[in-house]
Amino acid sequence: MMTLRKAAEIACLAAYFASGTAAMARNQEDTTMVLSASGRQLASDRSIGTIEPVFEFHDAMPTGVSVAPDGRIFINFPRWSDDVPFTVGEIRDGKVVPYPDATTNIFDPARPGETLGSVQSVVVDAADRLWILDTAAPGFSPPVAGGAKLVAVDLATNMVVKTIVLPSSTVLPTTYINDVRFDLRRGKAGVAFITDSSISGPGGIIVVDLDSGESWRKLTGHRSTSPDPAFIPVVEGERLAIREKGKPPASFNVAADGIAISADGATLYYCPLSSRHLYSVPTALLVDRSASEAALAEAVIDLGEKGASDGLEADDKGRIYAGDYERNSIRQRQGDGEWRTIAHDPRILWPDTLSVASDGYLYFTANQLHRQAQFHEGQDQRVKPYTLFRVRIDAGPVLLK
Repeated sequence: MMTLRKAAEIACLAAYFASGTAAMARNQEDTTMVLSASGRQLASDRSIGTIEPVFEFHDAMPTGVSVAPDGRIFINFPRWSDDVPFTVGEIRDGKVVPYPDATTNIFDPARPGETLGSVQSVVVDAADRLWILDTAAPGFSPPVAGGAKLVAVDLATNMVVKTIVLPSSTVLPTTYINDVRFDLRRGKAGVAFITDSSISGPGGIIVVDLDSGESWRKLTGHRSTSPDPAFIPVVEGERLAIREKGKPPASFNVAADGIAISADGATLYYCPLSSRHLYSVPTALLVDRSASEAALAEAVIDLGEKGASDGLEADDKGRIYAGDYERNSIRQRQGDGEWRTIAHDPRILWPDTLSVASDGYLYFTANQLHRQAQFHEGQDQRVKPYTLFRVRIDAGPVLLK
């Protein structure tokens, strides 16, 4: 359960930001109100739900977030174009500090399996460990040999207790490992499911045996893990594309990205970033190394459109959550398959990673990813700070142990 100190800290942060948010909202009403010829205010887009700012980031751009049962909040910063002194951090006393320590966050090419290169995701599991997913691919470069890995940190001691380096048979030269979910009930120590969100090669799902460290690929190049060739994303009124001066826009194609596991552990949900569709597949077939790709492909279900999403998440009531980066929204899939928008707000500028916490909130980062220089002819249009938000959902995380 969340400690009283942590609860008070978050409450103070939320109250502080809420006061600023209210003032900002009043200012927006004053400055953006549009009047008709008769002097009456015209209708405009309206917000849905209530999002609470939790923390502001004034330096590097975050992607991942995970909230531990006691309320500790962990963040990661991939080494793309920003100056990133540490790639994993914890929010403590109003600031972000390196985690588990500063030394581990200094990448050493001579020790790629022991130091952190470029972390894309952090996830707290059911055994109270923070798993760090290191792409070892700064700037989307080919992964450094021996550097792509899963690292487990015991939150009770803040010490690294397990490192699983992923081999070249699962981490291809084009691989970009993106996000991860866990089922600790399978095998001796559990399994992890990882998305390969390659931008230049086949996407896929990587399965890792947490006991032996062995890993294998599934659904490599399958349509469900691949960018939709007909997909044209529109964010803030503009087609999202790679734009270089003097060159025509080039499609931004990203494979399997978001991932979530059902409350009973029987189903894995996932989606390419360059798609609006949600897919599912039985986890039993992913774990079964002898299951044929034909049988696996036959078991994939296209669950229809959900909006264009980066992150996915699930709660213990059987609902699925997805960001919608085209519509500045967070959406919730009901048990009957119907999608409901639980948050829609102009401040939700590219909802990236989602994390269901034990306090009944869904936390998510809004990092303005689409405003990076590569999408605007070399001009970085991001406006700091980036923000960590939360929205109440009255549910808890999926903990399979």
